[in-house]
Amino acid sequence: MPLGIRGKKKSKSRETSKLVESEEVAGMAGAPGTSAAKQVANGAPGLPPPPANLRPKLVFHTQLAHGSPTGRIEGFTSVKELYSKIAEAFQISPSEILFCTLNTHKIDMDKLLGGQIGLEDFIFAHVKGIQKEVEVFKSEDALGLTITDNGVGYSFIKRIKDESLIDKVNVINVGDHIESINGINIVGSRHYEVAKKLKELEKGRTFTLKLIEPMKAFEMIEPRSKGGKLTEGKIATGRETLRLRSKGPATVEEMPSEFEEKAIKKVDDLLETYMGIRDIELAATMVEAGRDKNNPDEFAVALDEALGDFAFPDEFVFDVWGAIGDAKQGR
Repeated sequence: MPLGIRGKKKSKSRETSKLVESEEVAGMAGAPGTSAAKQVANGAPGLPPPPANLRPKLVFHTQLAHGSPTGRIEGFTSVKELYSKIAEAFQISPSEILFCTLNTHKIDMDKLLGGQIGLEDFIFAHVKGIQKEVEVFKSEDALGLTITDNGVGYSFIKRIKDESLIDKVNVINVGDHIESINGINIVGSRHYEVAKKLKELEKGRTFTLKLIEPMKAFEMIEPRSKGGKLTEGKIATGRETLRLRSKGPATVEEMPSEFEEKAIKKVDDLLETYMGIRDIELAATMVEAGRDKNNPDEFAVALDEALGDFAFPDEFVFDVWGAIGDAKQGR
């Protein structure tokens, strides 16, 4: 359901509950993206923006992916706060939420909520379901997994490569949260740290994964997916988005330009190749760091200042610089 802009007057029933069975969108005069909405949000041309307490609040609609009434959430500036708002709306613990998808209740890794939400996006929250413990014999160096995380401490499987070692283990699925490796709890670790731990597992030995899969409605149970195809989907659609940051307030921004979209996709592909992770927001940060740099050395310094904790290898940094350059040239 499209986002509405909350008016000053509310009915009593809406004040007492954040859950609604159904709700009609308000007239187009207040719909996001229209000139009227932009004038309300930003003030008329040439005038200063209205005071914060008079600006309209962005209201997003949400459901639990396995089925629930529709909830309304607002007033969040980070992914952590978003999860808290969703949990409050449905009276569950924030720790129950594994990840969110946009505009689909399915476990679609091309629709994952990251650091940006389109102003008309509908949010589906996937919560903890069945727990399972799986023993895997590492007969090959590569497991065939791509790992991502939800931004608040839960890493999960984003992609399973065809014919890979993990592809042959039928009980491991895309969307499964990795809770522990060989009995060591990894909740709170970033996705690149989890990917590194999995890569470092000794070949020729059996290891144990404790996994939690997202809860599914009965009609959603179907043959497992290996994740979205790398060539599917676009990062940008030309709409405005709410940009969430780990530090600082959330802001409404335009979606990436054609250059940014192409560069981010190339860098995200390199992240998967080198590190076994996919992370649109991380890729966007790297593209921003390299946008105005004149050579690979300047880019390496900027990247180290922005993302030094990752300790990227020199070969990877050079390839990223090349990918950004190709995108600038339209390749």
